[in-house]
Amino acid sequence: MTPERYGTMARMAPTYDHPGEQAAQDPIRLLEIRDTPLSLDEVFRAVGDDAAGGTALFVGTVRNHDGGQDVGALGYSCHPSAQDGMRRVAEKVVGDFPVRALAAVHRVGELEVGDLAVVVGVSCPHRAEAFEACRRLIDDLKHEVPIWKHQRFSDGTEEWVGAC
Repeated sequence: MTPERYGTMARMAPTYDHPGEQAAQDPIRLLEIRDTPLSLDEVFRAVGDDAAGGTALFVGTVRNHDGGQDVGALGYSCHPSAQDGMRRVAEKVVGDFPVRALAAVHRVGELEVGDLAVVVGVSCPHRAEAFEACRRLIDDLKHEVPIWKHQRFSDGTEEWVGAC
């Protein structure tokens, strides 16, 4: 293996001489939008793979402030096509990285400060690939999937924040 530049991190170029170095045949294990609490453990279990040397998770939580204002309440809603959009994003990530397993769940409905809003996970043969694939997954979900956040601030104002 020889070092090559990948984003801002150096990584080893995989040799693909072992099946575990390649993407799995069906790596998309869990994709859901739900109105019930999310589980980090569920996503972690979904992306478990014996051939993965790296597993990366991202957990998005509801924070108590945004743009200098205190958030009093928050809700998420989505377009009926959001599930299909999640699949398109996941398939693109799987096509661009040697993904062994991928999972993403997003919450809709009313949430409280500290609640999990989104949990994504990716496992790959190596850690650099897992980090980069996970980052791409969450970034593209936020930019391409029609899920909207309705923030209500403690001063009585509110705003809608669109994912795409």
